[in-house]
Amino acid sequence: MLTADEISAVIVGKLLSNPKVPRDISGSSRIVEDLAFDSLAVMNFVMEIEDELDISIPLDRLADIRTIDDLATTIVALRTDS
Repeated sequence: MLTADEISAVIVGKLLSNPKVPRDISGSSRIVEDLAFDSLAVMNFVMEIEDELDISIPLDRLADIRTIDDLATTIVALRTDS
């Protein structure tokens, strides 16, 4: 099972494959503020991560996610719960 740090690295790698995303992102980067993602971009991004990591993130959990590390921690928690 992947750790939160490993998942965070996968997410950052996925983001860096998009040329529109800033190059200086890290786990502490805020998804909306630092990456300039609007709500549609966030939903598309989350769907990509769900596909990549074979997980489903409930919409009510998304409200608490601000940073890439928050997303990684949520994914680890969801995998632990299942």
